[in-house]
Amino acid sequence: MAEAVREAGVIHMVAFNYRRTPAVALAKKYIEEGRIGRILNFRGTYLQDWSADPDGPLSWRFQKRIAGSGTTGDIATHVVDLAHYLVGPIAEVNSMVHTYVTTRPIQQGGVDKLGASEKSAAAERGEVDVDDEVISMLRFENGAVGSLEASRNAWGRNNFITLEIHGTEGSIHFNYERRDELQVMFRNDPADARGFRTVYTGPAHPYGEGLWPIPALGIGYSETKIVECRDFFAAIAQNKLPSPNFEDGLRTEYVADALLRSGETGHWERVEGSAGARAQERVA
Repeated sequence: MAEAVREAGVIHMVAFNYRRTPAVALAKKYIEEGRIGRILNFRGTYLQDWSADPDGPLSWRFQKRIAGSGTTGDIATHVVDLAHYLVGPIAEVNSMVHTYVTTRPIQQGGVDKLGASEKSAAAERGEVDVDDEVISMLRFENGAVGSLEASRNAWGRNNFITLEIHGTEGSIHFNYERRDELQVMFRNDPADARGFRTVYTGPAHPYGEGLWPIPALGIGYSETKIVECRDFFAAIAQNKLPSPNFEDGLRTEYVADALLRSGETGHWERVEGSAGARAQERVA
């Protein structure tokens, strides 16, 4: 797909809309302004519970021949994109990959109902051959370190995307289930006011002029898709490649592939296309 759009010369974009949550875009602004200094580490999660019940139906998401992978490709890639957006390219991973539910009821009627729909304990069961959970340590090309955890079997978690970034001059924390809020702490805060404080996103923040008249009115998932469409249309009108584009998506897929390889080998695996991988290829 990346090769096809290169050859066609068309504008292209990948729908990693979580990076367009205004609080995440604000975190990017703070990082680019140097407000937290040099980034030391990143910690990201994406936890859901919609497939925790083993009697949930055998969706296409549980079949490797269709989905390619499970949790890694489905939701961990969103964390990878946020890491690339806020910190930089991931160079190496060392992961554990687990499948907890090995069979699920085969769906009837040809309608894919996902795992959150009506359960069917008595139905014929089919094999699950993808991952339910991935946990990994990360090394970034810029020297930062980090961790990633993604699971669709985390009871009590709905769309629990979190990130925490520590730098030499401060820290940032974000929880998507509280997506109008960004937690920040800066090293130069007064001694009697140290600790995380909450910034409520509004008109003064990224995309705010088109979304709210006052801060903290609340943004939903669909607004991030509207922002995404706006940015895509603007890119077409300006004939300027947006981000994330297919090249960014390909880079994310290389990380997903490395996560799965590391889950099999138990070793650190270089990400294809990373600076370390390119250097290794030149030596070879």
